[in-house]
Amino acid sequence: MSENLILGGPASGYRYEFRSDGVYLTVYPNVDGERLFELSDMRQILRDCKVMDYDVGMLSRTMREANGRPQKIAEPVEITEKDLEAVTGDEQFAGREEDEPYARIIVEIPRDKMRATIKYDTRQGARLPTKDMVMAALNEAGVVYGIDDEAIDRGINGLTAFVAAEGLQPISGENAYIDRKFDLGIQGKPVLDEYDKVDYKDLNLFVLAKENQTLAIRIPQTKGTPGKNILGEPVPAQNGRPIPMPEGKNTKVVGEHRLIATVNGQIVDKGSRISVDPRLEIKGSVGVSTGDIEFDGTVKITGDVEHGFKVKATGDIEIKGSINGAEVTGRNVYISGGITGAERVKVFAEHDVRTAFAENALIEAGNDVYISDIALHSQIRAGKRIIMEDKHGQITGGHAVAGSEISVKVIGNSSFVVTKVSVGVDPNLQKEYQDLRKTYKESKKRLTHITQTLNTLSKIDINKLPQTRIDSINALTRSQFPLAGQIKRDEKRILEIESLLASMKNGRIKVSDTIYPGVRLSVNNILKSIQSEYRHCTIYINDEGEVDVGSY
Repeated sequence: MSENLILGGPASGYRYEFRSDGVYLTVYPNVDGERLFELSDMRQILRDCKVMDYDVGMLSRTMREANGRPQKIAEPVEITEKDLEAVTGDEQFAGREEDEPYARIIVEIPRDKMRATIKYDTRQGARLPTKDMVMAALNEAGVVYGIDDEAIDRGINGLTAFVAAEGLQPISGENAYIDRKFDLGIQGKPVLDEYDKVDYKDLNLFVLAKENQTLAIRIPQTKGTPGKNILGEPVPAQNGRPIPMPEGKNTKVVGEHRLIATVNGQIVDKGSRISVDPRLEIKGSVGVSTGDIEFDGTVKITGDVEHGFKVKATGDIEIKGSINGAEVTGRNVYISGGITGAERVKVFAEHDVRTAFAENALIEAGNDVYISDIALHSQIRAGKRIIMEDKHGQITGGHAVAGSEISVKVIGNSSFVVTKVSVGVDPNLQKEYQDLRKTYKESKKRLTHITQTLNTLSKIDINKLPQTRIDSINALTRSQFPLAGQIKRDEKRILEIESLLASMKNGRIKVSDTIYPGVRLSVNNILKSIQSEYRHCTIYINDEGEVDVGSY
């Protein structure tokens, strides 16, 4: 057999090719309805053509896929045109392959012009077109870009559709986004200490920001990269979308892309707005559910501060409940309830402390302490005044110390409980004064030594000294200026404290109701024990320098 012989065609839905290297079957895609033949028909044709040894699996798969591609199903057999005529008749015999018309090439281009698909119309013929024919069809359709040679080489081996060219897709620009420099995901997760142990008193209930801290950076949008369609035309790309800065309360934009905090406080992120709240509200009590609280700003607690926990704030602290065996430190501390704690409770305020009552408590305030009811066995220290003029207004047991005045209703009780009351002395101010005087004296001595040393060195040529020695002299010269500045600041503060201490020499204790025996008084460091009961009186230093009890 010197020439390829064919049997069938597109109209029959199949084609057998008897080539020199084997028998091939092509089954065309079914587009018009039901298939005109079955697997048994194909097998019968092979038997009639004396093809007994063939690949049944390949035959079945070729029937099932019907992709228009020739598939080898058997080895070569000797057959002639007359043999085919004897088997099937002239109508189904298609003749030699070179006599069959080529399938018509259809180039499909979608509206976006980004793809060219080759399809075949086999109604006039099913002969496989060549690569040159496909290239010519693409050229006639105007396709000049993105032609895929390898895809065409594969596609001309069958009559199934294939993509012959693809355009270059444009690349959209990246949208702008906000790079947050904080992580709210750590909220509510206990902190690990240096030994990787969980600290259940530090639960990270909020994320803090410092003034001028960077909260977020805006990463700008980028431009897109244009593409090209299969006709060689440019395809514009979409640029990235901008995004506004999430500026909220107590934040501001620096430059064009940086958001900073303008106050200390907790970060509040609402998505489109990032704010800093200088206030923290704890709805409930501070305890095992919250851990310790440390906050740069104002704190409001609607419940209590429970035993063993701490609350510390740079601003005011307002507690609607009580403090029970806990430690609280703030600028001003206001407690609607009382302060109790079996000598373990501590309250420190830079300015004032206000509470209903105190029992076995330590209270220290830079200015005033206000207690509306009673103070039992407590240590109370106020830089200026202790005021207890409401309700019982009673100090019993413990030690109350104020810089200028103590004004109460009752001191001591009828059981003569030992109660210490001191006025005219601010222990914190006295300690600062003593420490400052010591530092001031040492600084003056050091400055004098530096000055004398430099005066001596000014008489010699330092250029003849080793470089290390010259460096030491230069460092010594520079050190005198900040030291002199510190001495001036210390002098000013010493004078301020001396003025404050002098104003306390007129310290007095005012008792609107009763002071009982057993009370030990100290006015401007002069002691007096109360031996009998006094009512409606003022205790002060008289002209003779003695503690005197006068009228209220």
